[in-house]
Amino acid sequence: MTTQTQKQTALITGASSGIGLDFARLFAEGGYDVVLVARTESRLKALADELTAKHGVRARVVAADLSDPAAVRQLMERLKAEDVRVDVLVNNAGYGSYGPFAETDLDSELRMIQVNISALTALTKAVLPGMLARRSGRILNVASTAAFQPGPLMAVYYATKAYVLSFSEALANETRGTGVSVTCLCPGPTKTGFQEQAKMEESKLVKGKDIMDSMTVARVGYEAMQRGQAVIIPGFMNKMLAQGARFLPRSTITSIVRKVQDRAQA
Repeated sequence: MTTQTQKQTALITGASSGIGLDFARLFAEGGYDVVLVARTESRLKALADELTAKHGVRARVVAADLSDPAAVRQLMERLKAEDVRVDVLVNNAGYGSYGPFAETDLDSELRMIQVNISALTALTKAVLPGMLARRSGRILNVASTAAFQPGPLMAVYYATKAYVLSFSEALANETRGTGVSVTCLCPGPTKTGFQEQAKMEESKLVKGKDIMDSMTVARVGYEAMQRGQAVIIPGFMNKMLAQGARFLPRSTITSIVRKVQDRAQA
């Protein structure tokens, strides 16, 4: 694992559980101070205490709901007031919903767009100019293998992740040669609370499958970010499936995804 020599600060969203929690542990192990952002303050405080005790880093806790359009501005104002410089931004926060679009909850999906797209974009906009001025910084955006094709029964979620991938690849090009890197992590199904939250435990995509654990995914993303790699897909089969989507007609890919996403038969 790469260890940085000068103490820097990593801001990690969605840090209270799953991949985000593992990112927090990896960055603290690497010697970074961390800013932990999520909705549940009690979980963040417990994690902050763990990281400080184990690694001697400073761990700030910011309880924030990124589905609130004002949350990013308030977060950045607080960090400015505390003179915190963000050297690494990890846009990990995100969630999905499952079911036919005509039947899913609109308010939930609009909040999803706010978290998965708008907050990610606003945080990137807030930190990137300073990174470019210093000619130093890293941004790690968490997308998904869902980014590579349309996703019937998770239409909005797949579309948000397509945005994250496209946005990240564009910024990786814009920042080339500047000392700043942008990496997009595209994991497949991962053992987190995502499937339960999205109410997709019965989907054939995950039911009965041996899916990757969150620390493995986080470590792959962390190491790719340290290398300055633009896009990383953990797992050989995930790579093959994502790349294979480029060689089949979109209608065929969409039909395949629909079959995979359908509920498993009892």
